[in-house]
Amino acid sequence: MPTHVPAEAHGDERGALLAFLEAQRGGLRRSVLGLTDEQAAQKPSASELSLSGLIKHVAEVEQGWVETAQQKPHSIERGMDNWHLGFQLEGAETVASILAFWDEVARRTEEFIRSLPDLNATFPLPEAPWFPPKAEQSMRWLVLHLIEEVARHAGHADVIRESLDGKTAFTLVDEEQAAQG
Repeated sequence: MPTHVPAEAHGDERGALLAFLEAQRGGLRRSVLGLTDEQAAQKPSASELSLSGLIKHVAEVEQGWVETAQQKPHSIERGMDNWHLGFQLEGAETVASILAFWDEVARRTEEFIRSLPDLNATFPLPEAPWFPPKAEQSMRWLVLHLIEEVARHAGHADVIRESLDGKTAFTLVDEEQAAQG
């Protein structure tokens, strides 16, 4: 998982945006490095967030935004009665299964973004009190918003992981690199 996005690695704007998105995903994925499902579900800080819940949330949100941009119905609907389920593992879900789900979401996101003829193309935003009526955004905005969403929660994950066992993001980067040889 990348930690630094070198300028020459992406080739163009689309590639650069996707590389920055993947770098942020890497920070969140690393937060569960070496943890059991039970440890990843712990809530060791003042927040109600857990590492496994954050990963599930971000994967579902990414999928939902791409489906919105594609103007498809959402595969996972969260409403007022079940929004909390997007922040916790359910049934047979494990950290490994949620990471695999997110890998597939990430693959579909990249495929969609790379297939677009123009990042200036727009899509309608969903009706919500926090969006202006009949608002539209560009596909470029979509990728920037996904980067923002993942980065925000990667920061939350840093605090949670450090609260669990004292490991910081840099320690986890070192451990990941050592494991890769």
